[in-house]
Amino acid sequence: MTPEGKSLLNIFILGFGFMFMFTAFQTCGNVEQTVIKSYNSTEFHGSGYTSMSIIYGVFSASNLIAPSVVAVVGPQLSMFFSGLLYSGYIAMFIHPFTWSFYTASVLVGIGAAVLWTAQGNLLTINSTDSTIGRNSGIFWALLQFSLFFGNLYIYFAWHGKVTITDKDRQTVFISLTVISLVGSFLFFLIQRPEPEVLPAEVPESPVPAENSDSSSVAVAPRGLWSQALEAFKKALQLSVTKEMLLLSISIGYTGLELTFYSGVYGTCVGAMTQFGEDAKGLIGLSGIFIGIGEILGGGVFGMLNKDNKFGRNPVVLLGLVTHYLAFYLIFLNIASDAPMAPEEGTHMQAFMTPSVQVALLCSFLLGLGDSCFNTQLLSIVGYIFHDDSAPAFAVFKFVQSITAAVAFFYSNYLLLHWQLLIMVGVGFLGTLTFFAAEWQVTSRRQDSDYDSI
Repeated sequence: MTPEGKSLLNIFILGFGFMFMFTAFQTCGNVEQTVIKSYNSTEFHGSGYTSMSIIYGVFSASNLIAPSVVAVVGPQLSMFFSGLLYSGYIAMFIHPFTWSFYTASVLVGIGAAVLWTAQGNLLTINSTDSTIGRNSGIFWALLQFSLFFGNLYIYFAWHGKVTITDKDRQTVFISLTVISLVGSFLFFLIQRPEPEVLPAEVPESPVPAENSDSSSVAVAPRGLWSQALEAFKKALQLSVTKEMLLLSISIGYTGLELTFYSGVYGTCVGAMTQFGEDAKGLIGLSGIFIGIGEILGGGVFGMLNKDNKFGRNPVVLLGLVTHYLAFYLIFLNIASDAPMAPEEGTHMQAFMTPSVQVALLCSFLLGLGDSCFNTQLLSIVGYIFHDDSAPAFAVFKFVQSITAAVAFFYSNYLLLHWQLLIMVGVGFLGTLTFFAAEWQVTSRRQDSDYDSI
């Protein structure tokens, strides 16, 4: 197999591993608030929104040390052990306690930081400047199949159910735990890319060959600590570069809308009593339509980025327009108190007769718009910071996760229309700053082409 073929195979394996893991985790996040409302136990007093806020808060803080972990342990083992923490969080729902719920939330937050930093590292070292856009799209499309399969299962398992019983909960979460474990073990199939496929040696390579005092794979503890410290310092340096500061607002926006489509919107749909007895099952169907939008966007926009003829700005602008349309329709269709409605749901009505078709259309638009932003952000971060991919993606996830944590926290208290208004404002600013970053990249590339003549 050619070096390029091996690298492409690695991208597919990476995508399938994440697909299995997040089939379990994203389905868990989509239904957990609904499950908790239906769980009748004096031993449990948890909130799904609070749990997600803890996860993303810890996730954000842990990104400061994640590059050091990946540098020392290597991306494969980093992703495997992080995947085990995800599986533990999902398994906790089989018989939840308040203490185990929030403890698992902290642990999966740490695991998430390491997992996504390692993912960004592997995506970049298996890509070149000409393939980073394509590979980002392939990875994103495979990852978002997780929304399709997990939520399809939820739709058929909970179709017509008004209350989720203990047996329903246990069956779902045992299945999801096994699925997440499969994803973790797939990471062992990823092979180290051959050096000639890379335009330059990548400093954060998992094999610390650059230590001149070591002639073998084994590295002295001092070398490991030095490597970890350098990765940490590099992450701090990258966080204050002009390019990263410009991108941070659009990255932060993806954290806000991640919270909305992955945890809040499904809860809102399930709380709409005017959708009838199938409202709980519609949580799964909504997730499927989000997944269809994500898959379509990841595939199409990843391929458009292959030669980068039109740049990234048109795709990001399409994402903003798509999200604005979704937000407007949600505002008209979903009751304002739906995010905080009790188990029996909300009897309030928004500004139009509630429509299941409009709700599912909004799900599709949320997924499509999200893929527009994320594929382009993965592409531009991987392009600008190719030689420092692990620290760069750690900063990426730091910003994204801290805004997601804030959003999950305020989801406990803010009515739906206020949540939508926040996303409208941040999305607009994030699009403008992304444009500025992309224009800088384009200008730099043109200057480089001119100098090479």
